[in-house]
Amino acid sequence: MKTMEFNWKDNAKRLLLVTAGAVLYACNMKSFVRAGDLLPGGISGISVLIQQVFSAFFGIELPFSVANLLLNALPIFIGFRFIGKKFTMYSCVMIVLSSVLTDVIPVQPITYDSLLVGVFGGILNGLAISLCLMGRASSGGLDFIAIFLSQKLNTDAWNYTLAINALVLGTAGALFGWDKALYSIIFQFTSTQVVKMLYQKHRQHTLFIITNDPKSVYTTISGCTNHGATVFEGKGSYQNQERSMVYSVVSSDEVKLVMRKIREADPQAFVNVIRTDHMNGRFFQRKED
Repeated sequence: MKTMEFNWKDNAKRLLLVTAGAVLYACNMKSFVRAGDLLPGGISGISVLIQQVFSAFFGIELPFSVANLLLNALPIFIGFRFIGKKFTMYSCVMIVLSSVLTDVIPVQPITYDSLLVGVFGGILNGLAISLCLMGRASSGGLDFIAIFLSQKLNTDAWNYTLAINALVLGTAGALFGWDKALYSIIFQFTSTQVVKMLYQKHRQHTLFIITNDPKSVYTTISGCTNHGATVFEGKGSYQNQERSMVYSVVSSDEVKLVMRKIREADPQAFVNVIRTDHMNGRFFQRKED
């Protein structure tokens, strides 16, 4: 019964975060993106660009939901195949809900100042995406690709999506003018930095743990994270006593749990946590679920 209750609460929390992210994303599209005539990042930006092309060159008002859902078909397949089925299902909720709400929600623009739209719209866009990621889902499109690359390369891949978005913006600038494209870069850069700041699961931290009970500390780390560790033997210079140092690398979202468990295993342990910018080698990554 406890397991079922936990799963129900976890699923409810995920659905709440995804729904909140979808509503915020749609409101931002209507109140900031449309007001500034900007392009959001990823598949949504390509969908808006397609809408603009159909409207300007063919006189057809294509619904955002149609273009966005069609373009997300391939990323959704990547999600099911390589990232996680449950993760992708929640992402589908986000994609469908945000697409439909963008077409029907009656939100009015707050400002038409392009710089304000670029900065504050980017902040709201990054917050909406972060809410989805915290709910172990994504807003679709390039998010799937960024997460896939983060898992495979053990590195932060969000700046790669910024580079891909720049190519889309170059196309938009050539077709419809460079002023809006340049403001869109501000929007996308702001959004990317907010996501990097709020969502740190795919970053790593290195732990240096000085302890008299290395076996218990290693067992704790392995049980919490499924990561290994290396034990170095040394001598404390203050008391000239033999000490052990346990070296391990864990994901950023695991640090607090590991620190608490280490303190329970060895209350006298000294722990130094260092942010790891680059890493090469085998590193266990939990599949999204």
